[in-house]
Amino acid sequence: MITRRALIIRGGVTGAGALFLWASPAEAAAGPVLSKTRTIPVGGGKILRGKYVVTQPTKGTFRAFSAVCTHQGCTVASVSGGTINCPCHGSKFSITTGAVVNGPAKRALARRRIRVSKGVIRLA
Repeated sequence: MITRRALIIRGGVTGAGALFLWASPAEAAAGPVLSKTRTIPVGGGKILRGKYVVTQPTKGTFRAFSAVCTHQGCTVASVSGGTINCPCHGSKFSITTGAVVNGPAKRALARRRIRVSKGVIRLA
């Protein structure tokens, strides 16, 4: 026989599970967090997880790109002087568009879609 207390507890657990299922797709749709906006310098950027480069070319404007150089697949190593820089052969890419500024790379870095909300940058 189920007591009233057990029924209330089971109902609470079921309700919490339903709430979790309802909230999870919204979080998943938003994509994983890359960074907080305050950690990305204006006129610069950061390399994140060795997979992404997030830049802030002008205050409040954020861009994201693949961190894989299009020349020979090296991971870019720094963001400075308005460019994303590959250490392998010297390729440089624009922090605004990902376009090649200095070769030998011939193709731009792949752009990644992001969403910025409440000081958080997420993949879209």
